[in-house]
Amino acid sequence: MASSKQNGPTTASGKSELRSPKPTSENRDESELLTVPDGWKEPAFSKEDNPRGLLEESSFATLFPKYREAYLKECWPLVQKALNEHHINATLDLIEGSMTVCTTKKTFDPYIIIRARDLIKLLARSVSFEQAIRILQDDVACDIIKIGSLVRNKERFVKRRQRLIGPKGSTLKALELLTNCYIMVQGNTVSAIGPFSGLKEVRKVVLDTMKNIHPIYNIKTLMIKRELAKDSELRSQSWERFLPQFKHKNVNKRKEPKKKTVKKEYTPFPPPQPESQIDKELASGEYFLKASQKKRQKMEAIKAKQAEALSKRQEERNKAFIPPKEKPVHLKKPKEASTETKIDVAALKEKVKKAKNKKLGALTAEEVKLKMEADEKKKKKK
Repeated sequence: MASSKQNGPTTASGKSELRSPKPTSENRDESELLTVPDGWKEPAFSKEDNPRGLLEESSFATLFPKYREAYLKECWPLVQKALNEHHINATLDLIEGSMTVCTTKKTFDPYIIIRARDLIKLLARSVSFEQAIRILQDDVACDIIKIGSLVRNKERFVKRRQRLIGPKGSTLKALELLTNCYIMVQGNTVSAIGPFSGLKEVRKVVLDTMKNIHPIYNIKTLMIKRELAKDSELRSQSWERFLPQFKHKNVNKRKEPKKKTVKKEYTPFPPPQPESQIDKELASGEYFLKASQKKRQKMEAIKAKQAEALSKRQEERNKAFIPPKEKPVHLKKPKEASTETKIDVAALKEKVKKAKNKKLGALTAEEVKLKMEADEKKKKKK
């Protein structure tokens, strides 16, 4: 008995040493609870998780357009092979133009039928098999956005849809790189395949584009968010101060008509009956006049009109003979000559006198003196 008592506490102490103390919720930080560790993945759903399988058979069917018939017929064996791995049966009905997927007795994953349904939906919306088969992965989802009913005008709808694609598909490619999603614009739908966070951004951009907001604004915001996400310090802070705030330049104003009609106040009583010609004549007194008097009045009214028209015509003719008003001419005062430009009149007169006295080709007085001195020097030398 003594030995058993002694062994008891030792085993308990050994177990307590092996077990590590469980961290309480108070000791954990909120940031650790909210953040997902890097490289963590949800464990795959295996047959061990659901060994008994499903109770009932589930099936989904979808129609496809005529132009997809040839492609689906070609790639259907690959679709069946991919779905058979998950124990899902797939049938293609070319007469009705439909695709059907249904579970079997061996199916153990209850959510795989939903992914198979999304697969045939994507194939019907012109998504290639290589991209559509990714939906069977656990970390990949899809979103089919209906844009046909967002814009009433057909021409406006086509322009906005083309704006989403961009020149040579550049806008769509930029959106795919920023969201890590595959995007396919076909007809009245936009199909997207990728992670859940990317699908949320794709839906927002597509709906904003159909509401006449250019996708370049959303792409710019996504680029800034991508750079901010790299900084570990900014993850827990608000990013509103970094994001651009775009203002609407085109304010929707209702066009006002040129001629505004003022609505009259509603009255339950009908409008008064208009006066007849006889009533007017009775009011003016013309009704009691004789025929000759009425005729004379008419002739006087006609002559008065003619005289008025003649006077107007004469005034228009006389306008051509009325001289236009001339602008008053302002005489400019002659400017006084500056001191630099003043001419010495006395010096000019003397020059003219000398020129008159001098014969053509004759030497000046100074030249004559110089010549005389030169001759005298020559004589002395001799």
